[in-house]
Amino acid sequence: MADTPITTVEPRSRDADRSQLAILAAARDEFSRYGFAGARVDRIAENAQLNKRLIYYYFTSKDELFLAVLERTYADIRDAERQLHLADLDPAKAIRRLTEFTWEYYIAHPEFITLLNSENLHQARHLTQSSRIRELNSPLVQDLGDILERGRADGVFRGGIDPVQLYISIASLSYFYLSNHYTLSAIFGRDLMATKAHSERLSHICDVVLGYVLRD
Repeated sequence: MADTPITTVEPRSRDADRSQLAILAAARDEFSRYGFAGARVDRIAENAQLNKRLIYYYFTSKDELFLAVLERTYADIRDAERQLHLADLDPAKAIRRLTEFTWEYYIAHPEFITLLNSENLHQARHLTQSSRIRELNSPLVQDLGDILERGRADGVFRGGIDPVQLYISIASLSYFYLSNHYTLSAIFGRDLMATKAHSERLSHICDVVLGYVLRD
C-alpha cells in the first residue's frame, strides 16, 4: 500500500510570501527615511536583496507599493491594539491603557509618524484609493465606543462622547509632540526627548484624556 502523500505549502508560495515581506520591510524603511517623493525603488530592491523587476511584479508602481506600506503600517498598530484586550478592563483603565499604548507605540515606531507625515504632504492621495483602510480602523472605533458606553452606563463617564473625536485627540496629543520635538525643543529650550520629559508628557496626556471623559 502506497504511503499517503503529505500536503505541504508550495515552496514557490513560501518564497513569494518571503519576497513580499522583504519588499515591504525595505520599502517601509525607504519611505520613512526619504518620504514618498525621495524614495527610490532601486534602493528598495538593493536593501531587500531582490531584483527590481520582482518588486514591479508584485506592486505595479511606486504608488501601489507606498499604499501597501501604509496599509501594513495601520494593520500593525491595530493588531497591537487588539492585544491590549481593552474589553476586559474597566472603562477608565481601558482608556488609560489605550492612551499609554499610543504614546509608547509611536516612540517605538517612529516610522509610523514619518510615513503619515509623508502621506499628509500628498493629501492622503494613496489612502483615499485604499479599499481596506476603513475596514482596518473601524474595529478600533467600535471598541472605543463600547468602552465609552460601558463607562456611561456605570456612571463613570459623561455621555455624548464621539469615539472618533476622542481617538483623534489621544493620537494627536502624542503625535504632535513627537513629530515636532525638534522645533519644540528649540523654542522652549528643553530636551523634550529626555526620559524625564517623556514621563511628564505621558502623565499630562493621561490627565487630559481622563479629565475629559470622566464625570465631574
